[in-house]
Order: sequence, then C-alpha cells, then structure tokens
Amino acid sequence: MRVLVVEDDRKIGSFVSQALQQAGFAIDYAADGASGLDLALSTRYDAAVVDIMLPRLDGLSLIETLRRQKVATPVIILSAKRSVDDRVKGLQTGGDDYLTKPFALAELLARVFALIRRATGAVEPARLIVGDLILDLPAREVRRQGQKLELQPREFSLLEYLMRNVSRPVSKTMILEHIWDYSFCPQTNVVDVLVCRLRNKVDRDFPVKMIHTIRGVGYVLKGP
Repeated sequence: MRVLVVEDDRKIGSFVSQALQQAGFAIDYAADGASGLDLALSTRYDAAVVDIMLPRLDGLSLIETLRRQKVATPVIILSAKRSVDDRVKGLQTGGDDYLTKPFALAELLARVFALIRRATGAVEPARLIVGDLILDLPAREVRRQGQKLELQPREFSLLEYLMRNVSRPVSKTMILEHIWDYSFCPQTNVVDVLVCRLRNKVDRDFPVKMIHTIRGVGYVLKGP
C-alpha cells in the first residue's frame, strides 16, 4: 500500500513518513502543495496525509482539485487550526478526516488504517493473538492464559506494535516514533523504561518469556 505525505515542515514530514514506512506502507513525500498535487494526479495512492498551510498551493485547494478530477484517494488533513468551522470546512472541501497538531503518531497511523479499511471494505481483526497472549482491540484489554493484564495506554500501544510485528525485531527509534508524537524527548531511556514496565506485566508471572532484547538492535516479541 502507498501513502502520499504532503507537509512543508520537514521534521513533521520525516516523522510521519518514517512511521508509515515502519507500519508497512510505501511513501511518497512532497514539501509543497503543487508537487503534492502532481504526485496525487499521476500516482494511485491508498491514502494521503495533507497539511493545510502549504507553499505554492494550500492543502484545501489541493484536495478540491483532486475531487474535481475525480480522484477519490482518502485524505487526512493535518492542521494547527482547531476550531469547529475549520474542521467543517476541511471535510466539506473533500477531506475524509481531520487531525489537529500536535498529534500522536499512533493516532495518525490508526486513522490511516481506518480510512483504508473504509475505502477498501477490508475488515480489521478485533483481536491480536500470539500464543497464549490475546489483545482485544475494541475492548482495549489484554489477557495471558486467561489472566487480565492491566496496561497503561502507552504499554498497550507498545504491546500492540510488538504483536503486529511478531518475531520481527523493532528498534528503539521505531518504538519512539510509533508510540510518541513528533515532539517526543529524544532520550532513549524512555523506551527502556516502557519495555521494562510492559515486560513486568506480560512475562513476570509466566514461565515462558515473550518479550526479548536483541543487543544492538532493539526488542522482539516471540510466541511460546
């Protein structure tokens, strides 16, 4: 699946693009509206993430042009504007979703997946299962061997990320960019602390350990 990111702030654009790539998407990036429009008209995308305040061509004009050209690519609008009128205008212009800055990358990813599911009619599994570990997405609950594990929101997000990448190592940078928003503190010990907290809940009371450290690489979740 391919996603177009149109964002003139290079830092935000980089974090969004990397997060989407790590979630399995192919990414095209444009730093201005005119370049983004050219890409959107010449390439088929599963979704687009478009900022409103762009040089050369603003985001709303970009979306209006796409809709006039009968391009139905689902679009998430990014904006620092928070008023109801701004959100309504963005959606009336042809945007499919509206996310205000600052935002968490995990929420952006969830919205991208949701847009693509709606556009394609695909069904997202309600539960992720690895061995005796079950993560219930709608209920936001986790159980292992039938025992409920009480997780904080970031612990839940980290476990979901590890389970979606079961048996595939993920780096600390990948975890930072997935769990925290683009303004996160770059101190890497926050990942170690979060993994330690999650490991205490997922592995401590069970003989088979599932969360493993790979030195020099990061972490991986493996089934029993």
